[in-house]
Amino acid sequence: MNGLRSFFDNLKENESLQPVKPVIDAMAAIFCGPDEVTASAPHIMDNNDLKRYMSMVILALLPSTFASIYFYGWRAVSIILVSYIVGGLTEVLFAIIRGHEIEEGFLVTGLIFPLVLPPTIPLWMVAVGSFFGVLFGKEVFGGTGRNVFNPAIAGRVFISIAFPVAMTTKWAKPLVGGLGGFLKYSVPVDAMSAATPLAVFKTNGELAFSTFELLFGTTGGSMGETFRIGIIIGGLFLIAAKIVDWRIPTAYLGSVVILSAIGNQFLPGTVAPPLYQLLTGGLLFGAFFMATDPVTSPFTKGGTWIFGIFAGFLTLIFRSFSGYVEGVMFSILLANSVTPLIDSMVLKTKFKPKDDGVVYNEN
Repeated sequence: MNGLRSFFDNLKENESLQPVKPVIDAMAAIFCGPDEVTASAPHIMDNNDLKRYMSMVILALLPSTFASIYFYGWRAVSIILVSYIVGGLTEVLFAIIRGHEIEEGFLVTGLIFPLVLPPTIPLWMVAVGSFFGVLFGKEVFGGTGRNVFNPAIAGRVFISIAFPVAMTTKWAKPLVGGLGGFLKYSVPVDAMSAATPLAVFKTNGELAFSTFELLFGTTGGSMGETFRIGIIIGGLFLIAAKIVDWRIPTAYLGSVVILSAIGNQFLPGTVAPPLYQLLTGGLLFGAFFMATDPVTSPFTKGGTWIFGIFAGFLTLIFRSFSGYVEGVMFSILLANSVTPLIDSMVLKTKFKPKDDGVVYNEN
C-alpha cells in the first residue's frame, strides 16, 4: 500500500500532470483511502469517513436498483449510466477548472437521481437533469460540503418543471412474473399506464391499490421508489449502521402519519389515509435517502426534528391541496433552504447568553 501511495504521490508532483491533478487525487483516494480530515461537511466522525458513508448508502440503494431493472428492464441501467457519465464529467470539469479534488459525493447523487425518474424518460432529459443538478445544486455553491440543496432533488425538480409531460404522464406498468425485466430492455409500448396510485386518488379519491401492491412495487411510479420493502430495509440498514440520523425519517414520516390521520377525518376525499400516504409516491425513498443528506440537513438534534416535521407538513400540503400529485421533492428542497436558519435558531435557543447583572467596561 505504501508503494502504491508513493506512486500516486509521484504523479501528483509531476508538473506536466498538474491539469489533471484532481483526477489523480480521486484515484489515490479510491485505491489508498483518505490521508487527511475533511475541510467541510460531511465531516469525518470517528471511523465514519466520507468514503464509508458513500459506500454504505450505495449498498442500501442496491435493493431499489435491482428492483428497477426487474420491473422496467435493462433500460434502467442506461438511465443510471447516463446520470453517472454526464454528472461525473461535470464534476471532473469543475474540479479541473478550480484545481480542487474530485469529491466522492457524486457516487451517491449519480445513483439517487435516476432512481427518482420515470422509467420512460428520454435519455437526453436524464443528461440535462444530471448536469443541472450537479451544476446548480452543488458546484455554484463551491462543491460538496457547501451546497444548500440536495443535487439529486435540484435536478429532479428542474426537469419536472421543464418537461412536465414526460415527468407526470408517461408511466410504465411494471414487468412482473418470472424474471421480469431481466430478460428485456424496456417495458413494451402497449404497457403504459396513465396514472400512479397518488394520481388515481387525486382524481377521484379512490384507494385503487392494495397494501401488497404498494409494498412490492407492482404499481406505476419512479424507477426506484416503488419497491418499498427494499427501501425500508435499506433505510433501516443506514440507521442501524449510524450512517443517517434516525430523527429525520422518524419526524418526517411521523408528521405525515399524524397530519394525514387528522386531515382524512375531515376531508377524506382530499387527504389520503396515513398508510396510503406512506406507501405511495416517493415518501419513503425521500425520507430515508434524500432528507437525510448530511450536507443539506440540520446538524443539531433539535433541528432534525424541526426539519422532518416541516418537510412532512409541506408534503401533505402539496399532495392534498396543490396541483401536484406528489410533494416530496418540493418539500425537501424547501426544507433544505431553511436548514441554516433552523440550526441557527436551535443554537441561539440552546445557548442563550446569560444576564448576570455585571456591567463590563468595553474599554
